[in-house]
Amino acid sequence: MQYKLSSSDLEVVLALSRAGTLAQAGERLGLDASTVFRTLQRIEKGLGQRLFERSRRGYQPLELAQEMARLAERIEAQMEEARSLAQMRPEQVAGAVRITTTDTILHGMLAPALHLLHQRHPLLAFELHTGNELASLTRRDADIAIRATRKPPPHLVGKQVGPIRVALYAARKSPWQRFNASVAAEATWIAPDDALPDHPSVLWRKKHFPKAIPVFRVNSILSVAELVGLGLGIGLLPLFLADGRTDLLQLTEAIDECQTELWLLTHPESRHLRRVATVFSHLSQALALE
Repeated sequence: MQYKLSSSDLEVVLALSRAGTLAQAGERLGLDASTVFRTLQRIEKGLGQRLFERSRRGYQPLELAQEMARLAERIEAQMEEARSLAQMRPEQVAGAVRITTTDTILHGMLAPALHLLHQRHPLLAFELHTGNELASLTRRDADIAIRATRKPPPHLVGKQVGPIRVALYAARKSPWQRFNASVAAEATWIAPDDALPDHPSVLWRKKHFPKAIPVFRVNSILSVAELVGLGLGIGLLPLFLADGRTDLLQLTEAIDECQTELWLLTHPESRHLRRVATVFSHLSQALALE
């Protein structure tokens, strides 16, 4: 008799595909690792083929498991939407929305926008993840990603919000009030080389001022801004982060080579969820850059 997959089977395959280990999959499902293992064995025996490649790195989904996980994601999204619709009045939007971005964008742009959004939709909750890496929207680690990039991942859908312009800054109290070759050679540089080696600001400095070696290396652009503001040196910062700060002085015009684009991204299966669509629509307007 042909094995009949159940929705709970798909949930197990999806959880293990996302997590990569039995223990972490069990945490997602509220089960212990041995139960997940036995369920996987039963599914594979019923289907007559393996779904995962076992290795020291964990469980890697094979092609069939990847296809099953994609279908399970659609079912999951539809179930979330159905629950949301059932639990609210027509005018309400509720639920948790997971957003991944950098600390620079969170503090410089996102937080004020979310404050207004929360006032409009008090039943919404927000899970905010900051980091230089892009949390996986495919595995549903996040619903929305806000990133500065020139080329967003092709498997995501989104909107280009506007250009992120960058200029060189010093502390207003520093001895450097304008920028030239002498300042480039003498000033203390602050930069995120190790954390963001391919960042346009890092590439620009290395191209035009290869002898300018940063004395302070930090893991985010926000940290560059804080150290520059304290008078520790000069650094490249986005205009949106520096504007309005009285402790910073802009030394150059916006540098075209350093410009990137701000993108608002989501997964194709998530964009139709009411809570995600509401947040996405609000942010696409609130974060618009001129």
